[in-house]
Amino acid sequence: MKDKARIVIIGAGIVGCSTAYHLALLGWSDIVVIEQGPIFETGGSTSHAPGLVFQTNPSKTMSLLSQETVKLYSNLELNGNPCFYPVGSMEIATTPERLEELKRRIGVGISYGLDSTMISPKECLEYNPLLSEKILGAMFVKNDGIAKAVRAAESMSNSKAVKNSVEFYPHTKVTNIHTVNGKINSIETDKGSIKTDIVLSTAGIWGPKIGQMVNINIPQKAFEHCYAKTIPIKELENHTKEVTHPVLRHQDKAMYFRQEKDVYGIGSYNHAALPVLANDLLDHKVADISPSIKSFTPEHFELGMIDAGNLIPTLKNIDLTYKINGIFSFTIDGFPILGEWPQVKGFWSAEAVWITHAGGVGKIMAQWLAYGDPGIDTHEMDVSRFHPHNMDKNYIDIRASQNYVEVYDIIHPLQQSEAPRNLKLSPFHKSQQKLKANFVESAGWERPNWFDSNKKLLKKFNTSNFLRRGWENKEWSPVAIVEHLQTRSNGGLFDLTPFTKIEVQGKGSLEFLNYIISNELDKPVGKVIYTSLLTQNGGVKCDLTITRLEKEKFLVISGGAMGLHDLYWIKSKLPTNSDIEINNISNSMTAIGVWGPKSRDLLQKISGFDLSSSSFPYMSSKKILINKIECLALRISYVGELGWEIYAPTAKGHDLWDSIYNQSEKFGIIPVGLAAFESLRIEKGYRLWGNELSTEYNPYESGIGFAVKLDKKDFIGKQALIEHNRIGLKKVLACITLDKQGAVVMGKEPIIFENKCIGFVTSSSYGYSVDKGIVYGYIPVEYAYEGSKVNILYFGKHYKGTVSKEPLFDPKNLRLKT
Repeated sequence: MKDKARIVIIGAGIVGCSTAYHLALLGWSDIVVIEQGPIFETGGSTSHAPGLVFQTNPSKTMSLLSQETVKLYSNLELNGNPCFYPVGSMEIATTPERLEELKRRIGVGISYGLDSTMISPKECLEYNPLLSEKILGAMFVKNDGIAKAVRAAESMSNSKAVKNSVEFYPHTKVTNIHTVNGKINSIETDKGSIKTDIVLSTAGIWGPKIGQMVNINIPQKAFEHCYAKTIPIKELENHTKEVTHPVLRHQDKAMYFRQEKDVYGIGSYNHAALPVLANDLLDHKVADISPSIKSFTPEHFELGMIDAGNLIPTLKNIDLTYKINGIFSFTIDGFPILGEWPQVKGFWSAEAVWITHAGGVGKIMAQWLAYGDPGIDTHEMDVSRFHPHNMDKNYIDIRASQNYVEVYDIIHPLQQSEAPRNLKLSPFHKSQQKLKANFVESAGWERPNWFDSNKKLLKKFNTSNFLRRGWENKEWSPVAIVEHLQTRSNGGLFDLTPFTKIEVQGKGSLEFLNYIISNELDKPVGKVIYTSLLTQNGGVKCDLTITRLEKEKFLVISGGAMGLHDLYWIKSKLPTNSDIEINNISNSMTAIGVWGPKSRDLLQKISGFDLSSSSFPYMSSKKILINKIECLALRISYVGELGWEIYAPTAKGHDLWDSIYNQSEKFGIIPVGLAAFESLRIEKGYRLWGNELSTEYNPYESGIGFAVKLDKKDFIGKQALIEHNRIGLKKVLACITLDKQGAVVMGKEPIIFENKCIGFVTSSSYGYSVDKGIVYGYIPVEYAYEGSKVNILYFGKHYKGTVSKEPLFDPKNLRLKT
């Protein structure tokens, strides 16, 4: 065994092999892959997974990873045998609700470049004559299929690049990982130690056990899953090819099927979650079949076999041969766990990755390791998305179990998890409860979505043209309409406590921050700027505001959900031995947005301060007193109205809310929830990171080029932006209004021009002040001119839309600056 390596990869399953393969292709050498089992039938999930590859996913990134996986597997073979069979897939509908859901999923697939179509019951039977005639139809995806993961892993290991760069150590168990000063130093095995600066854990169901070695509680959970194969089926007696039928998903019954020559494989999620602790996984030496296979539990398969016989009649009462409870990993949010952990420099994970995405994940992990950038937007799966409560054992157990049970459910994009809840409460949560707030959870915070106390305003405003029906009416209330309109007419109080608040101070703070942001920060004390952090390629890593509190002291405000992602990024850029202090002060500060035409009148009354534009201009800050509570007021608004963000110590939060709310009624200012917040910001054209803003697009494409100052000293991403400008824009974010009054879509729908998908919807809502359905989406510049006509495909129907000049509301920003 070598005693030193550039990188040690733990696990020789499909993810580990794919990453090693792609690193070798990028020119890396001195790569070690450690595997506790044999090569390449390792005994992990790769060894027993049925290999179904479905590329349709609500997440664009997950879909792209599966598409990369299909490309990779399709180009691999072992001893003349293919590693991928592109037989297509069918997602079957047996209920009207599922048929509607498939129309939506077809749209999502088209958005992400898939060949997705709805096929009739007759066409379903042409693809698979064994199916029942009672089905209503199916979504067919042409390039889905069956992957042979073990075969693919061995094929990659046989490549010249891998043979020259990678050493595999089978039957070698990792016993410890050593760190020095928070950095990876070496890895210890039962056969010796290897000194290395980088450890990548691709240990799959053993991932949490590896994480414990560096004191990281990786938020994933292993579950038993019932899978069986039938005896030979009479109708398939002449089938000698490995697979010819499209793979099937019967999601209404939480089942999937795959043909394998003359038998059928059947998998069922239609049973209670059966968790397995990582420390309870058996060693290869004592496992009966494999460490990742447990004894079949027929009681959990009974319902599945009944449903299988109803869908495929020839399976009724058929005998089963191969029967297992295979073990797979599930996470708290359904996404894999990728990236370098901020807690330990050099410790990386690529966990909870299924065969569907493993090829693509290996490619981006290699790019990430080699270049510091995965080359794709990974915020949904980045390890930095996890907050401390996400790492709690009880939280992991509940959320991962929920994801297992709901894996094939119809999930509305606004649907909320029922537990765990009430993990983080703003200091005025009880006051919000008294106002009959309907809460949603975001990053652990309970946030008002709307207030039923505002129902009385339904009599004030005519909302008949705005009422929703069908899918878009779920998880919504017409109260959101009146909260929107009342904010525009008078004002609203918004709970901003979940915002991430980061204090940066010390000698060199200005120079440091100015280097990592795109805008110019060297402004007078008290000034507030809007800016973005960029990747080296010019993509938007995040957007935020920075307030200059003192000469070398700044307050950075970012969103709540991805705030830790931003904090870790900022810290990662801090020079060694710097005197700069970076502190997350989010828990010690609360915040209330007081926004609307009468916000100045209210705040002047309760503070006694002059808040006129001459005394308190737009994008500036001041300390003010509200009922003897010292507050930091920022004149900025995320809804496009006159207003202030008011920050105060959390301990004073309840008193602050009462002081503002008790006087607000006199001015017609009401508490407002997130549903109206969303429609207000879209109507004003404000971007949301993770929707409009991502590393995939630069600030000019995103429409926030105004927050870039190319004439300042060097900053991260500057050279890339200069090059982007030289080449010119190819795609831009466009504002599109729907021609039909009252029309609303929900997001991720395809944007169609002459039957061709040219983009997809990033955000959408109804603009109640402008009386138009509004969508945003990136489209090629040749279609992005004002007046251009497009269609939005929504549940199989085409909604006509028109590219419009933005912002639609208050285009001259008169209300903001009044």
